[in-house]
Amino acid sequence: MNELINASLSHDVIHGYIPFTSPKGLPEGEVSEQAVIDHPWIQRLRQIHQLQTAWWVYPTAEHTRFQHVLGAMHLASRMIEVTYDSLRQVCPDVPSRGYVESLVRMAALLHDVGHGPFGHFFDSHYLAEYKLNHEIVGSRIILGPLADLIRGVRRNPNSQMVDGEHLEPQQICFLIMRPSTTTPSDSPQWLRFLRSLFCGLYTVDNMDFVLRDAYMSGYSQRAFDLDRLLRYSLFTSRGLTIHERGLSALERFIAARGDLFRSVYYHRTVRAIDLTLQELFADSKADLFPGNPLDHLDDYLQFTEWSLLVHVADWHRSTDPRLQALGQRWREFLSRKLRWKMACERMVFFAPGQHEEASVFSDEEVLQRRIRKNLPPELKDLTFRIDIPRHVYRPEALAPTADQNFLLDPATGKIHRLNERELFQRIALSFRIFRIYAEDSLHNADFAKAMDQIMGPTSVDDSTNM
Repeated sequence: MNELINASLSHDVIHGYIPFTSPKGLPEGEVSEQAVIDHPWIQRLRQIHQLQTAWWVYPTAEHTRFQHVLGAMHLASRMIEVTYDSLRQVCPDVPSRGYVESLVRMAALLHDVGHGPFGHFFDSHYLAEYKLNHEIVGSRIILGPLADLIRGVRRNPNSQMVDGEHLEPQQICFLIMRPSTTTPSDSPQWLRFLRSLFCGLYTVDNMDFVLRDAYMSGYSQRAFDLDRLLRYSLFTSRGLTIHERGLSALERFIAARGDLFRSVYYHRTVRAIDLTLQELFADSKADLFPGNPLDHLDDYLQFTEWSLLVHVADWHRSTDPRLQALGQRWREFLSRKLRWKMACERMVFFAPGQHEEASVFSDEEVLQRRIRKNLPPELKDLTFRIDIPRHVYRPEALAPTADQNFLLDPATGKIHRLNERELFQRIALSFRIFRIYAEDSLHNADFAKAMDQIMGPTSVDDSTNM
C-alpha cells in the first residue's frame, strides 16, 4: 500500500495511466523514479522526435523520445509481472522482484538517453565517424552523470528491493547494449535472459514504438494484441519463450512492425527528406557540434533537434559566405523544398534460403553503375540517387540478437526454435525497397525500364510509383 501512496501518475494515450514513484514519503537518501525522469538528461528527450524525419510527412506524429521511454518503462513492469516467477524457476540466483523490476524499468527509461538530433539518422551520419552509436553514448551517461541517482532507486510502484540490494548502472548498460562477440561470458544467466526484453524479437522498446508510432501516424489505433503477447510470454531454460497460444499474436506484431517500416519509416517522401538531410549534414556537421560527444557531454546535453533547427535557421544571416549559403539550403529544407523526387520503386521480399548478399542489393555503388549503364545514351550523365532501405522481419541465424526467443509446445512441454513452426516460417526474413530518386520526373519511365532490366521480371514486386 505504501508503494501506491508514493506513486505519481502520467496519463498516456497508449497505455493509460503510467505510475512511477514520487519523492513523497520515501526514506531519507532514497531516490524516486520521478527524480530520474525529471533529470535534464531525460527531459532532453522531449526535444527529440521519436520519428526522426517522418513527422514532416505525418503531421500528427509529433511524439517524442520522452513519451516513448515512459511507455517502455511501463511495459517493462508489465513484462516482469508475467515473467518474473518463471525467471526465478529457471534462475534460482535471480535477485528479488523489486530489484529485477526496478532494473528493467530504469533500463527502459534510459535506453534512448544517448540519442542525438534525428535519432538513428544521427547515429549513421555523425556518431559513426567516432565509432559510436547512441547506446555507447547512453552508457557513458548512465555510468557518469546518472550513476548516483540510479544507485539510489530502491523501489517502483509495484515492488521494492530487499535489504542489501542496490541497482548497478553497469547492468543497465548491459541490458541496453546489443549483444556482440565481445559480450562478457561471465554475466549471470538471469541478466542475459533479461536482455531479450531489450534486444530480442519483441522487446519493451519495439512493442511500445509499434503501438505508439502506429497510433500517432494514423496507421492503426491498435496495431497488435499486446495483452495476448504478454499473457503467453515466460522464461524457460532456453530463454524468453512464447506459448503456442501466443504465436499468432507474435506473428501479428512482426507483420505490423514490418508494415510500419514500409508505410511510415520508409515512406518515399520520408526517404527523400533523409537524402536531402544527408547532404546537408555532410556539409554542416563541423558547424553543428564541436566533435566527439564523449569529450563534450555538457554540450551534448544541450544538443537536441530544437537547438539544431533554431541554430541552422539563422545561418542565412551570417556574414560568412559559406555559412550563409548553407543557411539558405537549410531554409529550403525546413520549408520542405526537397531536391529529390522518387522516380520509381520496386520491392523484394527475401524468404529463407534467399541470400541478400548474392542479390543486386549487395553493393549500392555497383547498383548505381548498372542503372546508369541501362539508361539511354543521352541520359548517361543524368544526376540521380539510389535508395535501398532494408527491414529484417526476424533475426537471421547468425545475427547477434538471434536465438533469444523460443516456443513452448503445451502438448509435449518441449521448447522449440520459433522457425520450426510453419506460421513463423511463412514470415519473410527481410525486404528491400529499391528506389531511384531524381531532381525531376521527366525520365521516370527510363529509370523504371533500367531498373526492371536489372531485377528481371520474376523478382519484381507489383509496387508502383504512385
